[in-house]
Amino acid sequence: MKGDNQSPHLTWSGAPSGTKSFAVTCYDPDAPTGSGFWHWLVVNIPVTATELPLDAGNPQAGKLPAGALQTPTDFGKPGYGGPCPPPNDHPHCYTFTIFAVSQETLPVTSDTSAAVVGFNLNFNTLAKAALMGLFKR
Repeated sequence: MKGDNQSPHLTWSGAPSGTKSFAVTCYDPDAPTGSGFWHWLVVNIPVTATELPLDAGNPQAGKLPAGALQTPTDFGKPGYGGPCPPPNDHPHCYTFTIFAVSQETLPVTSDTSAAVVGFNLNFNTLAKAALMGLFKR
């Protein structure tokens, strides 16, 4: 692995009426798993937040807004896990998505799987925006 494994600084604006919280995910659909790979899941970000600073995904950094909750990634624990596709594989897409959520808190805990987080987001998202980056080793 290379780099500092820091989640990127993300900012947003223009949330639709009725937004009560935000969620952020990072997903690699190109991972050779048959189901992609979740690199980051953060829910229950307060509606007053408009950004996540650099390295907010580090559970020890204390940079998430109060009330925000990180759930396990496919690395097996909460927190951001940076891009690390297999050596010599094709470039992988890493999609960061911000969700405007109609609930202040989703019914998930710090050990809820990515699939269940996604299920809850599917039924409680008012709008979303995505940013995609490519990475190859």
